[in-house]
Amino acid sequence: MSTPASTPGSMRGGRGAAGLARTVLPPVLLGVVAILLWQGFVTVLAVKPFILPGPFAIGEQFTANLQNVVNGMVVTGRNALIGLVLGAIVGVLLAILSALLRILDEMAAPIVAAFAVVPIVALAPVLYTMFGANAETARQLVAALAVFVPVYFNTLKGLRMVRPVHRDLMRSYAASSWQATKTVTLPTAVPFVFTGLRIASSLAVISALIAEYFGGPVGGLGKSITSAASSSNYGLAWAYVLGSIILGLLFYCAALGLEKLVSRSAPA
Repeated sequence: MSTPASTPGSMRGGRGAAGLARTVLPPVLLGVVAILLWQGFVTVLAVKPFILPGPFAIGEQFTANLQNVVNGMVVTGRNALIGLVLGAIVGVLLAILSALLRILDEMAAPIVAAFAVVPIVALAPVLYTMFGANAETARQLVAALAVFVPVYFNTLKGLRMVRPVHRDLMRSYAASSWQATKTVTLPTAVPFVFTGLRIASSLAVISALIAEYFGGPVGGLGKSITSAASSSNYGLAWAYVLGSIILGLLFYCAALGLEKLVSRSAPA
């Protein structure tokens, strides 16, 4: 009895499923092994919870306080998202202007380098004083600053990666600086822009969370971690830390998904 031939679609689907399994399974298995080793270490050595709670205890607290964790993720995530969008827009625009105007590039380079080393610990209280302790503005600006630096540098690097032959071709067509930038330079820089965004997506969450430690409205994962730790509820504090990790992964995956979407829709 003859067997039906495999269709090209089913073969592509099979290869896609196999590729997805090879991509997803190794980190999942590694995570499971790491959790089991962590739990075994804590149990065998009887490590005190205030030093390091076990992952099972953290999971119990995470499940029992899921709504509070989600509420904190929403607050921190909103501030991180606003900061990510603001910092990315300013970083890309300033990088384009710096690529077009050499004098602006020379003026901006030391300023951006100074922004890169500004400590959040010192900046957050100053911004709370400027905008008020009841406003989320300080946290959003801290996140925007953390995002701006990697997006600016990566975008500027991408804008400078255009081959000289392509620049000469645009000159031969008598194209203006903006036409050359829009036609050749920006498409070349897109992968570098998304590299900066992937780095900045996690930094936005980390920066917004750290800013919550130093004042501002009650709410967010940073405030929740501080409150839980101060009341010696270390399992709950680690549950909020787990929420922070999940939020950072969501931001990173969103940036990666946007990059894949743009690369697929871009003309070949």
